[in-house]
Amino acid sequence: MFGLVDCNNFYCSCERVFNPSLRTSPVVVLSNNDGCIIARSNEAKAMGIAMGTPFYQVRDFLERNNVAVFSSNYALYGDMSRRVMMLLADFTPDITQYSIDEAFIDLSGFGHGETLRGYGKKIVRCVGKGTGIPVTLGIAPTKTLAKVASKYGKRYKGYEGVCMIDTEA
Repeated sequence: MFGLVDCNNFYCSCERVFNPSLRTSPVVVLSNNDGCIIARSNEAKAMGIAMGTPFYQVRDFLERNNVAVFSSNYALYGDMSRRVMMLLADFTPDITQYSIDEAFIDLSGFGHGETLRGYGKKIVRCVGKGTGIPVTLGIAPTKTLAKVASKYGKRYKGYEGVCMIDTEA
C-alpha cells in the first residue's frame, strides 16, 4: 500500500505556526513581488477568495474583512517542508517527496484495514504535533489512488485526516 501525505493549505499553515493567533482567521499568501494570491486558508476560501487573484483587485476587500496577508517566504516553507519529511522518515524508510508539501510513502508491511488506518492516524497526529502543520493522508494500493484518497480525506471531515481505498476495483 502507498500513502500520500499532503500538508493542508501549506503556506498558510506555515505562517500560522509562527502566529498562532491566526489559527481560525482567514489567511492568504501572495506570490513573488506580492502580485497574486497563491495560497488560501479554508476560511479565506469560504469567503470566495480565488486562487491566482491579483492582489490589487482584492486588497480593499481583504482589509475590510481582516484577512491576514503575507508575502511568500520560501525559506520558511522549505524549512517547514524539511521538518515534515524528517518526521515522515520516522514512520517509513521509503519516502518520495512529490512537491514542497506532499510525499508518497511506502506502507508495505505496516498491516491492513483498521491496523493500517490506525497507523495512518498516528502519522497524521505526529506530523501535526511535531510541526504544527496539519496533514491529510490518503492510503491506497497505487500512488494514483493514494492521491485521490488524500483529496477525499481533505474534503470530508469524517475521515479525520486519513482516507483509505482498500481495493483497486
